[in-house]
Amino acid sequence: MFDRIRQMLIKEFIQVFRDPRMRAVVLVLPCIELVVIGYAVNMDIRDIRTAVYDLDNTPASRDLLARFSASGYFDVVARVDDDRQVQDLIDRGDVQVVVRIDHGLAGDLEAGRTAAVQVLCDGSDSNTAAIAMSYVSRIAGDYSRQMLARRIERSRGPVDPPARVDLRSRAWFNENLESRNYFVPGVIVIVVSLVSLLLTSMAVVREKEIGTIEQIMVTPITPVEFILGKTLPFVVISLVDVTLILLIGVFWFEVPIRGSLVLLYFSTGLYLLTMLGVGLFISTISQTQQQAMMSTFLFFFPAMLLSGFSFPIANMPQVIQWFTYLNPVAYFLVVVRTIFLKGIGLSYLWPQLLVLAAMGIATLGLAVRRFHKTL
Repeated sequence: MFDRIRQMLIKEFIQVFRDPRMRAVVLVLPCIELVVIGYAVNMDIRDIRTAVYDLDNTPASRDLLARFSASGYFDVVARVDDDRQVQDLIDRGDVQVVVRIDHGLAGDLEAGRTAAVQVLCDGSDSNTAAIAMSYVSRIAGDYSRQMLARRIERSRGPVDPPARVDLRSRAWFNENLESRNYFVPGVIVIVVSLVSLLLTSMAVVREKEIGTIEQIMVTPITPVEFILGKTLPFVVISLVDVTLILLIGVFWFEVPIRGSLVLLYFSTGLYLLTMLGVGLFISTISQTQQQAMMSTFLFFFPAMLLSGFSFPIANMPQVIQWFTYLNPVAYFLVVVRTIFLKGIGLSYLWPQLLVLAAMGIATLGLAVRRFHKTL
């Protein structure tokens, strides 16, 4: 048995790596994908194009506007003096935010009255608009507290500050809220899924197209040995890709990994059971490599969209959330991000690992039953 499996392993490795283009797909493209996603997929909003419309033109108004420029979030690219210019800048998309200060800001502050500042935001990009408005609220709140403190200091008599809640927030696990730390671990899930699915989905189909499946059928090899010979090389290749991505993510992008590497590789192995089983099942029902590839992407894209990689599952409709319970990608994504960012171990992640193991055994068993040594 082991000699037959060994010969199948040698055959598969030779077949994969003898083609230079396949070597590039297996080893180079995952690294390129990580670099592209690591730099391109960035939800951190910086240098928001901003225009200012200062009708008050006092030291107080200039101080407030200077805080926007100094924050690092807003890039003041225009100063306007007419309402039409404001509308034209937003309509053309030249600016995303307009800060307008009316007459009387300094007078209201000196008199202890509430001063109003208008902020116009381009809501066509809802994500940027929401983040920009939160930045504006933070800057305005800090400015308001400082103005109150100065007024208390200048007052001759005792002034009781109004009662308020002093909110002091702190982010755990991703202290600077960098989106790169959130997305780079997810690239491991994408690469492992895509590589294992593509390679295994075309494994049996390739034998059919080149005519070697008949030679395999007349050998003493059993379906289980055939499946093991087809899957083990792709397990090794997927683990090598995980190692490459891990090294680039940690040493190039400086993404912290706080959990156990042993648990990461163990969970990857469980996840590969499911992906290899799905890929082999697709391979057994397809007649050509084109059919196998199209079926692979038919499974891959919905699985990634419903995994929580880019869009939180909690924001999806309830009916769609039910389908995510059948999605192995969602479970593995939780495991990888938890190991990277939170560093917690098996005592918290055992439910996800148990589901991955059950799915892997079921899909591999279905693939073995589907394969028959008959034409």
